[in-house]
Amino acid sequence: MMRTLLLAAARSGRTRRVVERLRPTRAMVNRFVPGSATTDALAVTGELIRSGRAVTLDYLGEDTLDRSQADATVEAYLALLGGLSYGTSAEVSVKLSAVGQALPGDGEEIALANARRICTAAADVGTTVTLDMESHTTTDSTLRILHKLRTEFPWVGAVVQAALHRTEADCRELAAAGSRVRLCKGAYKEPETVAYQKKAEIDAAYLRCLDILMAGPGYPMVASHDPAIISSAQRMAAQYGRSADSWEHQMLYGIRVPEQERLAAAGYTMRVYVPYGGEYYGYFMRRLAERPANLTFFLRALVSRS
Repeated sequence: MMRTLLLAAARSGRTRRVVERLRPTRAMVNRFVPGSATTDALAVTGELIRSGRAVTLDYLGEDTLDRSQADATVEAYLALLGGLSYGTSAEVSVKLSAVGQALPGDGEEIALANARRICTAAADVGTTVTLDMESHTTTDSTLRILHKLRTEFPWVGAVVQAALHRTEADCRELAAAGSRVRLCKGAYKEPETVAYQKKAEIDAAYLRCLDILMAGPGYPMVASHDPAIISSAQRMAAQYGRSADSWEHQMLYGIRVPEQERLAAAGYTMRVYVPYGGEYYGYFMRRLAERPANLTFFLRALVSRS
């Protein structure tokens, strides 16, 4: 019930205004979002790479309904990529809704053109781009854009959400040679007609999807903080004879940091998802919804500062 309420609040403008005015919010946000400027993102990226971890950077923003805002998001990505060293182990993650997908009329074509600009800039510095997945209502559009981009940039990564009923079929299609696929559980509140609702069902679906990806010739990206799933991923990789450079673990910035460091030290590719920028509200609320410990930490901060 609490997760449902928090995910609903993530899209509420009224709740956003209240939460952003609370004193503890900024301190809690800093746990998950290292800053608002490109320089903040680049500084954290350098620290993580020096620690042996890889990085994917996300300029926060979504559901953009203004063309100028979409253009500004693209420029932010171009500035970020311009600050990365050639051949870096940092890539970027892009929400298509932030670069024009939701614009009326030709939003999908605008998003494709903007994503192409970001991919071109990424190629210029020898790195890659992954397209984030959002609400189930955008899945088909996102996959259409992905397939078009891959005709020019075959390394563009996809994200699939295990909670959706359709995802096993999507994994079978995406698990091709050269295909990079990030598998996550899903951080959006979806109706039961399209998504599993119970944790046990979602976990089981995740493992079925992961097995498809691990068995295929693509590059699975295992986005999970769940110890059981992390162990299962390692067992599957061994079962299918995967080398250490043919798949990776992924976790969010600020979550299970000692485990991130342990996995990197053990020789696994450990990529950290680093969001930055001022549009943190939706991301912040989904992080609270994902783990009770995050919400407890925030509520304690409210009580201690009230």
